[in-house]
Amino acid sequence: MAFAQDRAPLYKNAKAPIPARVADLLARMTLAEKIAQIRGVWAGKDGMLSGLFFDPAKASVNFPDGIGALGRPSDKRGTPGVGQASGGSRDRWRTPRQTVEFINALQKWALEDTRLGIPVLLHEESLHGYMATDATSFPQAIAMAGTFDPELMRRVHSKIADEMRARGVFYTLSPVVDIVRDPRWGRIEETFGEDPYLVGEMSVATVEGLQGPGKFEKLAPNKIFATLKHMTGHGQPDSGTNAGPAGVSERDLRENFFPPFRAVVERTSIGAVMPSYNEIDGIPSHSNIWLLGKILRGEWGFDGIISSDYNGVDQLKELHHVAADDAEAARMALAAGVDSELPEGQAFLTLADQVAAGTVDVALIDRACARMLTFKMRAGLFENPCGDADRTEAITGDQAGRTLALEAARKSLCLLTNNGALPLDPARMGKVAVIGPNHAIVRFGGYSSVPKQAVTLIEGLRQVAPQSEFVGAQGVFITVSDDRSVDPIELFSRDRNLQLIDQAVSVAKTADTIVLAIGDTEQTSREGFAVTHLGDRDDLDIVGEQNELVDALAALGKPLVVCAINGRPPSWPNVVAKADAVLECWYSGQEGGTAIAEALLGKINPGAKLPVSVVRDVGQVPLFYNRKPSSRRGYLFDDVAPLFPFGHGLSYTSFEISEPRLSATEVSADQSVEVEATVSNTGSRAGDEVVQLYITRTDVPVTQPVLLLKGFERVTLQPGESRTVRFTLTPAHLAYWDRAMNEVNGPGPVAVHVGNSSASLKSSGFVVA
Repeated sequence: MAFAQDRAPLYKNAKAPIPARVADLLARMTLAEKIAQIRGVWAGKDGMLSGLFFDPAKASVNFPDGIGALGRPSDKRGTPGVGQASGGSRDRWRTPRQTVEFINALQKWALEDTRLGIPVLLHEESLHGYMATDATSFPQAIAMAGTFDPELMRRVHSKIADEMRARGVFYTLSPVVDIVRDPRWGRIEETFGEDPYLVGEMSVATVEGLQGPGKFEKLAPNKIFATLKHMTGHGQPDSGTNAGPAGVSERDLRENFFPPFRAVVERTSIGAVMPSYNEIDGIPSHSNIWLLGKILRGEWGFDGIISSDYNGVDQLKELHHVAADDAEAARMALAAGVDSELPEGQAFLTLADQVAAGTVDVALIDRACARMLTFKMRAGLFENPCGDADRTEAITGDQAGRTLALEAARKSLCLLTNNGALPLDPARMGKVAVIGPNHAIVRFGGYSSVPKQAVTLIEGLRQVAPQSEFVGAQGVFITVSDDRSVDPIELFSRDRNLQLIDQAVSVAKTADTIVLAIGDTEQTSREGFAVTHLGDRDDLDIVGEQNELVDALAALGKPLVVCAINGRPPSWPNVVAKADAVLECWYSGQEGGTAIAEALLGKINPGAKLPVSVVRDVGQVPLFYNRKPSSRRGYLFDDVAPLFPFGHGLSYTSFEISEPRLSATEVSADQSVEVEATVSNTGSRAGDEVVQLYITRTDVPVTQPVLLLKGFERVTLQPGESRTVRFTLTPAHLAYWDRAMNEVNGPGPVAVHVGNSSASLKSSGFVVA
């Protein structure tokens, strides 16, 4: 054809406008080539491999029209599965250099051996670190949310982006932007918590770290495109089970679930959005034209790609039963605006026949393909899609990453209770028994690989206090296996655990102080992605014989310090009642053992806060701080209050926060109000406090939450030091959705609250005239 004679086609000119380049390339493409661009390859990787190596001849046979997207190049297997850390093996993964070699060979083939030379879009996971061998593993997402430190989030995710881009990966399926309102849901650990404002701020910071700040056309060096997951309602599923229907109204969506997505779309150049598995009002998200079209692309102006969740299009047929077959599922998803079907694109494979039959308009395929090509050009793939093996080996899991991971772990630790047992004093604590199923293993949580190094709790204690004596005991095992990729979950033998409890008691009797590490494994809290691979719970207390271990050790009368190493919030009333102190550690990453040891021994002062409310009992679910006034009237035989409130977190020092001082007592609807508060360290140790700003709107036409977080700042203060913290309440902060579903800042009083948790506040107020 005539285009074949062009020596320098416009689409290969990096200096030309991207829309013109895309139009030029699209005009040259066959229908088969267009469809290839909107499909993915994952399990099909075996169609391009000879052994572990990329085979260009084999790829040309199996992918004659090119490859649009390819998943997880660091995973050398050609079959589905999520990477495994605890109890796992490095054999599952390509080394950093092998990953670069695979990617570079793939891209060389794509550029040189396919008809049009369109590069492949490679994606990986990076929930809390690049999910690939040797990459730096940071604290789990819910732990990072507890830092209340957006600048730390930017630095962490900038490091993640650097490690990924060096290998030749330009696109990640992160972050999870769902607010979470049901702790039974196994994916709660992947979220930034329950509050729309906190989730929004942490999500914006994450995206800025991965992609770079603000609006831009092309990715900067060492940056990658991010994906917002999962739009939406995903974090409050029916019965707490993954992919269950989201029984939420449009008002609930606009007030709670939409804001984090909207904040990222409006404030950044976010590259991609992924629909959620669930349905809203009877319409699965992967086929929801209102959700993906009217709201996302229409109201918010999103201009990136919409990428399906893995098998999300297929589930229109298999799970939701709204499509009769793959062809109908493809039509639904394409019409809703899904641009790329992951992981394999089986439904989109039907599109060529549907165009021929007249059931699919080729303009819809062109629209999706154009968005994918635009994405690739914005990423710079046409110019240099390759990785750098030498640089990859130099920066992957390097000292800079380790230092940053330690800082993040330190800042993610949250002191829940303390009767004076902490910090431990090496001069007085005597011999310490370190006990529990999580005392000598690093729990990474979901979407993890195997980092270069990892420090367990007992290793950290021995390193931080080498002159002290620490003895260990298992206490109990939680599950038979630690491999989160295993489908069925089997709790460990009760009889054997009771024997281990006796052994632990014997060890504890020889000690003066007990440190108990309990909580979850990657099996007891995980993504339940199939009926054969469950991860959600109908009970929230610790699993197995862990409470019996707590009881046996508490009965000894020795100081008992609990380290909660967990993915779910610690709804453990018995533990809280029996322990002298509880330190919430979450999954604290590769350097967590060191950070936890430093906190226990007073080398650092915990300063994190809870990004979720912690219920006393599963019967309280759903429970979240930003409730409506008519909720929680009370229960007959139990307390309506949470075990721990949103924003809670103690310190080894004490702080005093003043009443909020306002710049005005009355403003018009288009005016802002400046808020100041003074925070003082009134104790004897340096420490961090998170000053939290909330508002309450009353006397407006629609009900409003009793509290809404609208600002926060983490400050570090020396003993006796004070600092003034300043916030600006803008009209957008004060706005609500009226009865006609218009966003307004209507007249009425506004209460302003400042404090160190949602349950400890001082107030002032003003009026919107």
